[in-house]
Amino acid sequence: MKKFAQFIVGVKKEMGKVRWPNKKEMVKYSTATITLILVFALFFVASDAILGAIVKVFQ
Repeated sequence: MKKFAQFIVGVKKEMGKVRWPNKKEMVKYSTATITLILVFALFFVASDAILGAIVKVFQ
């Protein structure tokens, strides 16, 4: 049990060192993430459609 208590104390100490993003940074990072997800989604949808059309031509 003592090791667990030391672990919790260590975790609490490390969490105090974390630099949390402010609201402006959070909006910036979230926007970048969502944009990147949408770009990749469009890429894969387009790739699937193109490859599907190519397969249909050769069947």
